Amino acid sequence: MNKLLIKDIVIINEGIRAASDIYIEGEFIKKIGINIKSDNDVKTIDGKGYIAIPGMIDDQVHFRQPGLTHKGDISSESKAAIAGGVTSYFEMPNTFPNTTSIKEFENKIKIASDNSFANFSFMFGGTNDNINEIRKIDKKQVAGIKLFLGSSTGKMLIDNKVSIENIFNSTSLPISAHCEDEQTIKDNTEHYTRLYGEDIPISAHPEIRNEDACYKSSNFAVNLAKKTGARLNVFHISTAIELDLFDSEVDLNDKKITSEVCAHHLWFTDDDYDRLGSKIKWNPAIKSKNDRDALWQAINDNKIDIIASDHAPHTIEEKNNKYLNCPSGGPMVQHTILSLLQNCEKYGVSIEKIVEKIAHNPAKIFKVNKRGFLREGYYADIVLIDSNTPTLVTKESLLYKCGWSPFEGQKFDNSIHKTILNGNIVYENGKVNTIPYGKKITFNR
Repeated sequence: MNKLLIKDIVIINEGIRAASDIYIEGEFIKKIGINIKSDNDVKTIDGKGYIAIPGMIDDQVHFRQPGLTHKGDISSESKAAIAGGVTSYFEMPNTFPNTTSIKEFENKIKIASDNSFANFSFMFGGTNDNINEIRKIDKKQVAGIKLFLGSSTGKMLIDNKVSIENIFNSTSLPISAHCEDEQTIKDNTEHYTRLYGEDIPISAHPEIRNEDACYKSSNFAVNLAKKTGARLNVFHISTAIELDLFDSEVDLNDKKITSEVCAHHLWFTDDDYDRLGSKIKWNPAIKSKNDRDALWQAINDNKIDIIASDHAPHTIEEKNNKYLNCPSGGPMVQHTILSLLQNCEKYGVSIEKIVEKIAHNPAKIFKVNKRGFLREGYYADIVLIDSNTPTLVTKESLLYKCGWSPFEGQKFDNSIHKTILNGNIVYENGKVNTIPYGKKITFNR
């Protein structure tokens, strides 16, 4: 049995910062305390100078397998994840085939069981016509339902309001929604096409996918959740105006409507389009400094409940296309935690609060079994952070299959020293363990 003892480390967990030891036996944390003694067969890690936090549970990633593996795959992107301190992820259903049937969901589980370097689960996609498949879901095995209420094509775009309401009425699973109003986007795109033809500048992206598009769709989803009593989680809030839709006074355990923000909306602003162009073309769009600052404040105010990556790699060749043919999204999992640590104190947000949003709250909202906290009896998913060693993002350091990052050239003040997954050291000294130790996530429902 694998045994690890982390000595003299500062733990940040459940709002508390304290010096302690962590003893790991097999896959689980056996004991947390001071001066834990060990036997000779225990591997000891000197934790002096490091911070230990629970591994990030990233509730929104696109790892592109099956069907889009030229962009990324479960193996490559999960390696990048653990290098960034992301120990668990929920992958989205807009792969090919779409994950909108039990058969395709089980196929993804099989792929990940053989190839994932981080713990995994998958969102089940809702469509205009798959309500019967949704009713077959085993709630202990599926992370939740994902609805593209905008920003998708084909069957993944669910635009029939009767079908949407049927799903809201038919499941107790968390419904995570991408909220952008398609008609608003279509009208704005036609306007800019008349102005620029095929040469629409990337800087027009936040005008095309503007705050009106976001608010109209988010407002629809929130009102429908209130009407039906559904459990709604609104993905990647990007505007200040949307924050008024969410309640900061209700305890998380009692909330029926929650929200998420992504790391790129907390870092970049529309001032960065001239420098980075399509590398920061996301849906929803990167917006103003005022929006970014409001999102940081909402983390402290608890109007935002989760921070995620929305990791969505594309090849650089694809990103170099003109606006109308340039896909939205970018790689993020390797640097999400580092980007949050870099700026949180500037916005008056503590590391304790960051840990709450990246680990504790996803575990609570999705009812993840024995993950998201540093607790005795929980899986040993632990990230050791070195606050004294900076990280310079170079092309050579990237583990993404697409081979690029909007953070190239950025120097972060902190580094990921080690990542421990299910009791195994899976990342240290800049290298990923060659064995995929990722396990299927289960849920307490």
